[in-house]
Amino acid sequence: MPSFSGQSPEKIGKNWMEYQGIKNWEGLLDPLDDNLRGEIIRYGHFVEAAYRACNFDPSSPSYAMCKYSRKKLFHLSGFSGTGYRISKYLKATSGINLPNWVDKAPKWMSKQSSWIGYVAICHDQREIARLGRRDVVIALRGTATCLEWLENLRATLTPLPNIKHTICCPMVESGFLSLYTSKIDAQQSLQDMVREEIDRIKKLYDGETLSFTIAGHSLGAALATLTAYDIKQFFRDIPLVTVMSFGGPRVGNHSFRYHLDKQDTKILRIVNSDDLITKIPGFVIDNNDDDDKYVEKSDHWMKRLVEDSQWVYADVGCELRLSSSGSPHFNGINIATCHELNTYLHLVNSFVSSSCPVRATAKKIMHKSNNNVKCT
Repeated sequence: MPSFSGQSPEKIGKNWMEYQGIKNWEGLLDPLDDNLRGEIIRYGHFVEAAYRACNFDPSSPSYAMCKYSRKKLFHLSGFSGTGYRISKYLKATSGINLPNWVDKAPKWMSKQSSWIGYVAICHDQREIARLGRRDVVIALRGTATCLEWLENLRATLTPLPNIKHTICCPMVESGFLSLYTSKIDAQQSLQDMVREEIDRIKKLYDGETLSFTIAGHSLGAALATLTAYDIKQFFRDIPLVTVMSFGGPRVGNHSFRYHLDKQDTKILRIVNSDDLITKIPGFVIDNNDDDDKYVEKSDHWMKRLVEDSQWVYADVGCELRLSSSGSPHFNGINIATCHELNTYLHLVNSFVSSSCPVRATAKKIMHKSNNNVKCT
């Protein structure tokens, strides 16, 4: 997997917790630290591999499934030499109840369960030494199937199940939660698969220094946030959990953000100011409010009224804000291009700081895709 030329192996290993967000990336985002730049791009490539490995051909009998075996995925998707091995494939299932007439429609319209990504474990000793720990990556692609699009449109907030709360209920977008927790018959949900694999990895590498990095784009970024929350909630002794979110939509309300912060879940949201997906769903009120103060005054009638509307969201984590309109490589680009993962990787590669958004020497990152489908 290509690494950024400015990367320093010694510095990554010594300070890996800072690059994973233990101090909320303080002093690393503006200007953007070169080592962090390389790590963001590296995790973005894991997500790109998930896109390339998925079969997006609706006429294929294996539509929305992975095209490659676990051993060959990185090689055949163009990212050999990662130092990681894929340990588990992941599927997401829609919980939408389909009408009877859908049986007569094309199968791609009713595809309820789809391959959405994978879990990979760093195994190469040189890479482990460079990173300073054994890293576990969960990579999640964005929306592809018809039912995934329909789940995206279920934008009202719904309470998280089985969560004990005292004042304010953590709520998340209905469609995202459905894709994370739904199951069909004996088939596991995405939540079940993640929990099972994390438990196995913790036992397998007991005593080793581990990190868990969940990377996703668009829908995958939303599911990455839910996955991180669930891992920290289910495994109380879990080590550092970090989310690399590329072009992610909003996921939950103020209380959800409050609980993420209390868990000490680390989320880096890479946002393109020109990307509309990052501005939906719902709307934001007092997004910069201190969450402790928000919870304390949540019994105010106006706040309660707002929460009951099921449309008020809050942005989470730390933000790296970029802009495609400020890049000479993207003059006159359309809305879809603003949201593409390759656009995000280019913007990260070229970004210097808020006062100098584009490096003059930065080259545009371009990857040949294995399909012609535009995925978000």
